[in-house]
Amino acid sequence: MKLQQLTLNSESEEALLYSSDAFQESKANLVLAFGERTFLENSLPYQFLKKRYPNSEIIICSTSGQIANSGLVENSLVITALAFEKTAIKTAQADIQLDSNIQSLGNTIKSQLFSNDLKSILVISEGSFVNGTELINELIEQTGKSIPIFGGLAGDEYYFEKTMVGLNTDATQGKIVAVGFYGDNIHFGFASEGGWSDFGPEREVTQSDKNVLYKIGDRFALDLYKEYLGKYADELPGSSLYFPLAMKEDGHSKPIVRTILSIDEKSKSMTFAGNIPEGSKVRLMKGNFDKLVDASYQAAYEIKEQQKQTPQLALLVSCVGRKIVLGNRTEEEIDAVKEVFGPNLLVCGFYSYGEISPTLDQVSCELHNQTMTITTLYES
Repeated sequence: MKLQQLTLNSESEEALLYSSDAFQESKANLVLAFGERTFLENSLPYQFLKKRYPNSEIIICSTSGQIANSGLVENSLVITALAFEKTAIKTAQADIQLDSNIQSLGNTIKSQLFSNDLKSILVISEGSFVNGTELINELIEQTGKSIPIFGGLAGDEYYFEKTMVGLNTDATQGKIVAVGFYGDNIHFGFASEGGWSDFGPEREVTQSDKNVLYKIGDRFALDLYKEYLGKYADELPGSSLYFPLAMKEDGHSKPIVRTILSIDEKSKSMTFAGNIPEGSKVRLMKGNFDKLVDASYQAAYEIKEQQKQTPQLALLVSCVGRKIVLGNRTEEEIDAVKEVFGPNLLVCGFYSYGEISPTLDQVSCELHNQTMTITTLYES
């Protein structure tokens, strides 16, 4: 596998960050391009990418911040090109605005990607309309829980207005893109860690509808949440990124972090990136700088312990909420990953509205929020 990474700013100025020996742009077969939504709308970078990498599948995704080998990048497109030498890839796309049936999406991905030598699936999804839990559950069912799935939900800086994804075209709303990787020469490592601290008592969800939470105990969810937020309540939904919700579906399950996408003052409800089932137990969480950075280090270390060979590429998908809490210390969680793997690893990724990664007790994948999720790749 040969790799190249560069940035492109609003003045169409390029900066080459990394290039493998003998990398040939004409042989690149997968390009990941991450940029803020407003940048993508103004620059329309697809033609530039197609001209530079004419034989590649090109994925463009809006973000809440880009991750490059140099660290955190803002106001520029981060472009990472992969030239696989022994691995085949295929792509599939669906538009959730044209067809909101998640099962139809699952059928599309299965029919276009599934085969006996499928090794893993990368999913880059729009993050505004999709119910992340339903998306993940459908993919798990279609692949029989046997295929690791990773990726993330597109971001929109801190605006929460609209997210955009594109496959072999400029990014638009509503798109979900999947990439299948095939053969025995491609190897992956997966890990996801949060680092958030519990805040307040554990309470039971008494009324919800999929990813919309109405009541916790005998209280309206939004009223209770505002009570805990205090001075931050007037800044909802943005301020909710400081205080995500930890959810356990039952007494035996591990907590999963959920992020609020929107609130409804009339129904006093909150809409999350993933489902909050009735009967589940929830607890507020709050961030601590050192614990968040340590979680990134721990996720990288878990992969390093699993893999026999040093990976060539790491895709980091971290949550916009972590970026807000870490502020000017955001680069520390990126540096923590690079510290574990050393200088020979190329890093790319983005800050998202949700992270997709396998878990140790669930082979296929899980929707995460407010985590640092790492996927590493190398070809043998």
